[in-house]
This record gives sequence, C-alpha cells and structure tokens, in this order.
Amino acid sequence: MIIQRVVLNSRPGKNGVPVAENFRLEQSTIADTVQAGQVRVKTLYLSVDPYMRCRMNEDTGSDYLRPWQLSEVADGGGVGVVEESKHDNFSKGDFVTSFTWPWQTVAILDGSLLQKLVPQLVNGRLSYFLGAAGITGLTALLGIREKGHVAAGANQTMVVSGAAGACGSLAGQIGRLEGCSRVVGIAGTDEKCSILVQEMGFDAAINYKKGDVAKQLRELCPGGVDVYFDNVGGDISDTVISQMNQNSHIILCGQISQYNKDVPYPPPLPPDIEKIQKERNITRERFLVLNYMDKQEASVLQLCQWIQEGKLKVRETVVEGLANIGAAFQSMMSGGNIGKQIVSVSK
Repeated sequence: MIIQRVVLNSRPGKNGVPVAENFRLEQSTIADTVQAGQVRVKTLYLSVDPYMRCRMNEDTGSDYLRPWQLSEVADGGGVGVVEESKHDNFSKGDFVTSFTWPWQTVAILDGSLLQKLVPQLVNGRLSYFLGAAGITGLTALLGIREKGHVAAGANQTMVVSGAAGACGSLAGQIGRLEGCSRVVGIAGTDEKCSILVQEMGFDAAINYKKGDVAKQLRELCPGGVDVYFDNVGGDISDTVISQMNQNSHIILCGQISQYNKDVPYPPPLPPDIEKIQKERNITRERFLVLNYMDKQEASVLQLCQWIQEGKLKVRETVVEGLANIGAAFQSMMSGGNIGKQIVSVSK
C-alpha cells in the first residue's frame, strides 16, 4: 500500500531555530496485510508540540525522549480510525489514539500501543483528544494537582507564562477551577492577552513585549505569587520567581525559551534567583506527566466533563494537510498561535 509520510530532513542544530524545511514529505509503502495483534489505522489528526524541538537534536537531553532520526518518519500524538484489526480490543470504525503515532497517512500499529476513544466525551471533536482532553490537558491538570498545591479557599494567586499556548491556556482555567482566587497570564501579543481575559477567564494578562513586566506583576499580584505555572523559563521566569511568596510552588512544565539552546533540563537558575528560591523555600521540581499515568483515566474524564459543561474553553489552530506539518511546527515554535496546534491529515 502506498502512503505519504513526513520524515526528519535535517537537524536545526542544538542552538538553531527549526524551519519547515527540516521536514520532508515523501511517498512510502506499508504491508498490505495486518498481522496478529496489529491494527491498520487511517490518520485523522496529528499534534505538534514544543517538546518535539528536543527530538530534532541527536541528543534530546532527556532520558525519556527518543531523538528523531534523519530520513526516518517522525512521530508524536495522533488520532485515527481503525480500518482493519487483528487485535481483540479494536474493531473497524473504532477511533483510537497513541503518544507514538507516525506522521503518515496510514499506519500499521501494535494494538497494545493504542487507546480507544469515545467521541461523545468531547462532543465529537476528536482533535480535543490531542489537546484539552489529551496529554496537554493532562499536563495542565496533573501539574497543578501534583506540584501546585492549590487549595480552595486559600486565596492563592497563580501566574502562567506562555499563557496563550496549548498548555498555558488550559492551566490558567484549571487553576481557577481547582481553587485559585486570582489568575494572571503572560503572553506575547495584545490579542492573546485579550483572549485570555475575555474568553478564558483570566483576571489579567501581561504582554511581556510591552512595558515593565516586573512592575505590572507587582500591580496585578499585590499579594505576591503563590503558584507559578512555568512554560517558558528564561528572563520571564526569573521575574516571576523574584515576586513569589514564602513556601510557594513552581510547576515546571516547559522551558520553551531555552529549547533552542544547548543547556540541561531543567536549566539552572541565575545565582540571585536561585538564592531567592532557596530562601523562600519555593519548590521547583521537574514535572513529567508520564509519571502519573495511573491517574490518566479519571483525569481525562474530569477534563471532558469541564469541556461539556463549558467550564474549560478550548482554542485550536488546525492546519490542513500532512504536507504542511513542517510549517505548522515552525509557526508553533515561533509563538504565532493561540491554543493547541493540530494538523488535520484526512477526513
């Protein structure tokens, strides 16, 4: 069977900025027959995510991320429909997902790597299983629950950096739902800040490209910061940490400002900020959602319930066509989107 697939065409280099041309669309073939335990799936949606930047290097700098190989098919979160199954758990027509879905139009996968989906849980929006009701939503929810120490009625203030991104836009809303009394986002355009406040229920948002971020934080968080959902690292995070309260908590979700730099993860803090962290007993522990998969099922159901009730607002940027996945990745890494970046492969 002839298929289309996207492979890693070139590496941007440890400190380089990724471009669409780092990926290549090509024709390939897969077997015409499905073996015992396997499932043939037609790809519907693929996810592009900031963490994938690390996979473009020969060494990801992480013990749980495998690097993509040159001229080999890339992979990540995906959703598709079963066309043929020789696995007891799946039948033709089932919708399924996997964290290791190859970037190709049709694939034959080991059935043990797939999870069955219930479209009704997300009002038929299957792409949500890659975002708000998938690994992105799980990262936001479990990060807050496991590392944020949010308690209803405790009058806590949460700050979210990268707040208009896939995870950040959910994290601020979930922080509110979990009990934070004030939520402030940090984003890169006035449009993003407006959407965070008017659509997603943030109390306020700061455009870090305008004005004095430290001054604005002091004005918007007069009682200091109790919980910081950190998606970006770098100077923005240093500014937030300097205004955090005693015994407060950093949810170390991502460090996108550092992904194009050859630094360890999580990157070390500057000495003066590290001193503040220690003196104020601020927790800053590496968070990996895959360590909490025993809580996945219940957490996904919670996310779906919030979506159905309209309590969790979802933003997606959907790019049509597998051929455009490289451009979608470049756009996502440049911060040009609001919410989750999804590629629609076929319908």
